[in-house]
Amino acid sequence: MIGFIKKEWFCLLLVALPFAYLASIWTGLPQEVPLHWNLQGEIDRWGSKSDLLLVPFFTTLLVYVLFTLVPLIDPKKRIADMGTTYDRLKLAIVATMSVLALGLLYMSGVESRISPVFVFFIIGLLFSVLGGFMKSIKPNYFIGIRTPWTLESPEVWEKTHKLGGVLFMMGGLVICALAALARTETVLQVTIGMGLGIALLLIIYSYLVYRRLS
Repeated sequence: MIGFIKKEWFCLLLVALPFAYLASIWTGLPQEVPLHWNLQGEIDRWGSKSDLLLVPFFTTLLVYVLFTLVPLIDPKKRIADMGTTYDRLKLAIVATMSVLALGLLYMSGVESRISPVFVFFIIGLLFSVLGGFMKSIKPNYFIGIRTPWTLESPEVWEKTHKLGGVLFMMGGLVICALAALARTETVLQVTIGMGLGIALLLIIYSYLVYRRLS
């Protein structure tokens, strides 16, 4: 247990931060707080302040638990073969989710409009974080671009993830830039379209590379 805490202390700190922040503002919160905002950042749903506990639970704690459990249930221990790459990816994702949770809790606490710029910036940041790790992810059953062809061939996996890394990185930067410059509806459409487009392109690319190498 001590060894686990020594290894995971920074991730655990990031998980705890939104809970600690919520505890620090708890007594000052009204019984009814904003829980949802529309695309213009205007509050469109209210609820009990107890519901705010779900924010750090689903953004940081659940993500951390899933990333921690995956290596334990990996049937062929391929996650372990990644070494520190997996640990760094977990840390980066948990840190991003912790920032998201802190921002959402803050905006709920002040009962203000939510900033679409903030939300889409976090989404773009998440795209870029994933892109930065793509080429380092080794073949496995849980994370990465898992198509029948990437799972069948380590070479197809490597080539597909190199392309995926570039696409996700560039896509994330585009989303971050648009978040500050474009209308919210436009950023949402671009984000959804880009996510679907990148996924479809990588599926097709992995198939074509597999056919070429077969």
